Amino acid sequence: MEIATPVVTSASAVNGPEDGLLDWHGTDWATCEENVRRLRQRIFKATQDGDLKRVRNLQKLMLRSRSNTLISVKRVTQQSSGRRTAGIDGERALTPKARGTLAAEIHRSSKPWKARPVKRVFIPKSNGKQRPLGIPVIRDRVLQARVKNALEPEWEARFEPRSYGFRPGRSCQDAISAIFWTVKGKNPKRLWVLDADLSAAFDRIDHTHLMTMLGQFPARDLIRGWLKAGVIDRGRFAPTEEGTPQGGVISPLLLNVTLHGLEQAAGCQYTVRAGREPGAKPGTPVLVRYADDFVVLCHDEEQVHQVRARLEDWLEPRGLRFNEEKPQVVHLDMGFDFLGFTVRRTGGKLIIKPSTAACARLRARLRSEVRALHGSNAEAVLRRLIPIVRGWAAYYRAVASTTTFASLDHYMWRLTSK
Repeated sequence: MEIATPVVTSASAVNGPEDGLLDWHGTDWATCEENVRRLRQRIFKATQDGDLKRVRNLQKLMLRSRSNTLISVKRVTQQSSGRRTAGIDGERALTPKARGTLAAEIHRSSKPWKARPVKRVFIPKSNGKQRPLGIPVIRDRVLQARVKNALEPEWEARFEPRSYGFRPGRSCQDAISAIFWTVKGKNPKRLWVLDADLSAAFDRIDHTHLMTMLGQFPARDLIRGWLKAGVIDRGRFAPTEEGTPQGGVISPLLLNVTLHGLEQAAGCQYTVRAGREPGAKPGTPVLVRYADDFVVLCHDEEQVHQVRARLEDWLEPRGLRFNEEKPQVVHLDMGFDFLGFTVRRTGGKLIIKPSTAACARLRARLRSEVRALHGSNAEAVLRRLIPIVRGWAAYYRAVASTTTFASLDHYMWRLTSK
């Protein structure tokens, strides 16, 4: 009896459907990553040049790219922290064979895909409330990752300079650094702050406005399908007339697209400097945003209230509004908390350090972990606590954390010495 030998397809093969089985471990991932990276760069450059026709053609090429499909499957099923979480169909692709089959099916499919409803799950928030997440099925997640690679570089070339959340190569530390360089020194001009965030931003995005902003993007029908797919909560279907599911691969990008123009609405103006970040023009406010959380640095209290009024009018057609529990107008001498940091001027100096709430959360977590490890040996304790401590220290190491670290060292010693 003759045994059929599976045909190993190379990831370096050009676009188009491939017959045969995919050898997942034999895939040339470096070449796939390079193909996707180079195509993203071309989309970015064409957007900067204002060549919209070329942008759309390159995006179509990205959507057909076999390398893009393989990379998308790998990121969703192998690299994502939520790879073990299934959607409403219960399907997961955790084995090499299942991943290869999924990639081949998606790449060869010629029929329009109809988005499936997301599964509603809830996770706890830091304030004790529940955050609703929408978990798409595995195929929708892969398609979203594929579409994101085509859409993201276009908007990365357009996004405003002080936007930091959910963007490649940008972090919370970059947002804090932007605040520092704006209000550092003995006599900074912007001493008044509007500290605000948006109420349920993901759940209230206006679909019509978002689709208008996307223009003639080649995969706009797919995105519309995901927005209108609906939610399955405790076995019951509910339509989605607004918002994008918080839990989808493409949702953070869609939020950033919706909020594009927030700095301009606040009255921010910049001076372009070669090889450097754009500098704020004198007399204008500076808005620093991370996802749906932002601060506006103003010259006086009157300017703060003017900016807030303009932003409320700008947010309304997008379906968004301020979280009434959060907005506050403060002077820098009083200080404010942003992204787990406390920013405050003390004695004529700007001091940025870990916030009291962040320290309290870390202490509570360490306490619960040590109690759960009661009776374990030293190796088990170190294995559990070292990643927590290292991650927290790395997040806050760039600010004034010496005193905080010393206090937490002592607290850690008391916990583990018992």
